Amino acid sequence: MNVTEKDRELLDLLGENARAPVASLAKKLGLSRTTVQARLDRLEREGVIAGYNVRLSDAYQSGLAKAHVMITLAPKVLSQVCVSLQAIHGVKSLHSVSGTFDLIAVLEAPSISELDQLVDRIGMIDGVERTLSSIIMSTRLSR
Repeated sequence: MNVTEKDRELLDLLGENARAPVASLAKKLGLSRTTVQARLDRLEREGVIAGYNVRLSDAYQSGLAKAHVMITLAPKVLSQVCVSLQAIHGVKSLHSVSGTFDLIAVLEAPSISELDQLVDRIGMIDGVERTLSSIIMSTRLSR
């Protein structure tokens, strides 16, 4: 995939507002509307842009309880545990990591008690040996 600096600028703008009109994007990038539309078409065709998502407001996001849950697994259960975690709606992302833990899950729930229930569910998955949770107090930067 050949992504230029202007393409990255376009992707950053779309990350801020995926519904921004092409004319507005073109003005911010200093390009013609036709050029920006062609870039969008190419980025979609090449699979750089896979889709467009809803970005939740800061007010809504600040009302959610969030945590990072570090997970230690038994040997040879990674794929089964990942399938189980994928089925839990409150698991927003899952990362394989190096070090003491095997996975880090990012959780979101409407309340601390529901977040606690999610962590308990994760701990009960076959193959999960141990979890360590860190509640996110605030987000200082999100891109």
